[in-house]
Amino acid sequence: MIFETTAPGQKRRKLREDLDSGKLLQFPGAFSPLVAQLIEDLEFDGVYISGGVLSTDLALPDIGLTTLTEVAQRGRAISRVTNLPSIIDIDTGFGEPMSVARTVIEMQELGLSGAHLEDQVNPKRCGHLDNKSIVSQDEMCRKIRAASDAKFDDKFLLIARTDSRASEGLDNAIARAKAYVDAGAEMIFPEALQNESEFERFRKEIKVPLLANMTEFGKSKLLDKTTLENLGFNMVIYPVTGWRLAMKAVEDGFRSIKEKGTQEPILDRMQTRKRLYEIVRYEEYNDFDKDIFNFSQEGHN
Repeated sequence: MIFETTAPGQKRRKLREDLDSGKLLQFPGAFSPLVAQLIEDLEFDGVYISGGVLSTDLALPDIGLTTLTEVAQRGRAISRVTNLPSIIDIDTGFGEPMSVARTVIEMQELGLSGAHLEDQVNPKRCGHLDNKSIVSQDEMCRKIRAASDAKFDDKFLLIARTDSRASEGLDNAIARAKAYVDAGAEMIFPEALQNESEFERFRKEIKVPLLANMTEFGKSKLLDKTTLENLGFNMVIYPVTGWRLAMKAVEDGFRSIKEKGTQEPILDRMQTRKRLYEIVRYEEYNDFDKDIFNFSQEGHN
């Protein structure tokens, strides 16, 4: 009840089985443990933990200022409350190959089902901004090999993200992806593809599962589930969608309170207490508490 009932190893195996099914897996972004429980309640396939969201939640830009400890502990807090597999963004791996290896070990120990590592230079920037700097292909391959060697659970999914489309072109991005697969990547995340033909080309050229990033206000067209399935992609993430929805609702609500002096006019925009309690399974905790106190205190001081 307090934790998920599915062990991390089971979640990783289930993720692999789902990837083999051929269907497109939908992973909305969770910016908190409660959102992860909501994602499970709505019967999605998994939970995504965005590095960009974690950064902005700390009031920091997404340029690699977060630490391994901050990301790992937030990842554990989110992944532990759901029976769904959780994929986490580890940016550039928090250092050189040895640090990348440590990062992958930490993520496995903390119960994550997979992680993606990107080929930007640190300090990095959001994948849908211009003028990104990319490390050499050899350097990224060394990091991927280190990450692969650090896996003690072979079901932990190692994903390589390439940001090279913007700076090196589609052909070089595909060439990098192939090298990353040879180095040990088990899924490729091609960031900021510009149209459906580019998604199609990646699927034709790359033989391992592919991840699509459907982030709003970016360089990629927002493709629907059917289109992505027809293009042959295996997973789609909606990394910042929930965060953007929440922040817009909070801002609008606070503006209304500032203007009207009360939250009464916006009650219909709020999640009810009843719905909140459903998601956190309040009634189950109440029943549990009754079971604990089912003894008599007669005869005891």
